[in-house]
Amino acid sequence: MDFDMLGLHPRLVKKLAEQGITDPTPIQTQAIPHAMNGRDVMGLAQTGTGKTAAFGLPMIDALLKAGTKPAPKTVRGLILAPTRELAKQIADNLRDYTQGTHLKINLVVGGAGIVGQTQRLARGTDLLVATPGRLIDLLDRRALTLGQTQYLVLDEADQMLDLGFIHALRKIAPLLPEDRQSMLFSATMPKHMGELAKAYLRDPVRVEVSPPGKVADKINQSLHFVAQPEKSAKLIEMLGAQDSGLSLVFSRTKHGAERLKKQLEAAGINAGSIHGNKSQGQRERAIRAFRSGELDVMVATDVAARGIDIPGITHVYNYDLPNVAENYIHRIGRTARAGRAGTAIAFCSAAEMSELRAIQKAMKADIPVEGGAPWAVEDAPKKKGRGGGGGRRGGQPGGDRRRNQRRRRKAA
Repeated sequence: MDFDMLGLHPRLVKKLAEQGITDPTPIQTQAIPHAMNGRDVMGLAQTGTGKTAAFGLPMIDALLKAGTKPAPKTVRGLILAPTRELAKQIADNLRDYTQGTHLKINLVVGGAGIVGQTQRLARGTDLLVATPGRLIDLLDRRALTLGQTQYLVLDEADQMLDLGFIHALRKIAPLLPEDRQSMLFSATMPKHMGELAKAYLRDPVRVEVSPPGKVADKINQSLHFVAQPEKSAKLIEMLGAQDSGLSLVFSRTKHGAERLKKQLEAAGINAGSIHGNKSQGQRERAIRAFRSGELDVMVATDVAARGIDIPGITHVYNYDLPNVAENYIHRIGRTARAGRAGTAIAFCSAAEMSELRAIQKAMKADIPVEGGAPWAVEDAPKKKGRGGGGGRRGGQPGGDRRRNQRRRRKAA
């Protein structure tokens, strides 16, 4: 099957062909026909399988066939994404698909000038890609209205829930028309996703091209048990032995990411970093340098776990294991994109054994061990709560769930 057989607008099919996009991926083949028929869609697929086109092409097709333009300050289609990087990637893809058409694609994210965003929205928008926090800021300023929005997309909806955006989504929802088409896409399906689906989707078609939590087949995973103080030396050693390709290294904290970047630079490795303490401009410049090969290594927090689509990434290093098990799947999904092969290497310290068990439970598979031996339970430091007794609040590093959500939302 090709895109022409899906019934897309001929101008859109031609534009895709000019970009070398001729064969739809499985998620696109299954989701696009339902979306073009006006159905609400819940799409579950691994990262790197083409979800942006799966929801973007049907909306573009409908807007091209309508042939009308948006009124000032109105938005015809709204796509919400959890991080700036993912939002920018979606907007870039949509602009590629609509190049040469009358459709206006706008992007609004935090960390960028709100005045310029307000001015662009004043002229009306066909498709708006936004992070929830900045969208609410603009709504409060009356820079736009959602009363004429015909399409709503929640991309990587599970991470929006994990980042604590559910309250922002509840604030946005009443401003949207009830008579709209909604689509929800994600790579994982946590239990609390059902609440979001019921609130935003009406009788949705569920499209699933792989079991939630399944890792792409072409990712070669390995696990090394490494004491926390020895991780940086181990990473430098492995990067030095790497033949070629770009490497993405995940750190749990912003300060840890910046510290590790400086250690890599001191070892003669051309490295950059992106995290929540960087401005949007700094993050975009770093990603451009990484994409072009000017940087060999990028150290990042989970702001990069979704939204970075760089074909040259051959290796992903989990320097710190994530607190949220599903984020491991999204992290390593930054390699082996579009059918390529990739390598994912994880370091596990004594204090991270519970995170490792949660990750392997989420994947329903063990990560092959290539270095060291599993830490004994008694080797792991005790995680204490505020009262020092290891109560409920000490159940996850960094405090309780609400504080972790606030930190991750700020980092995004």
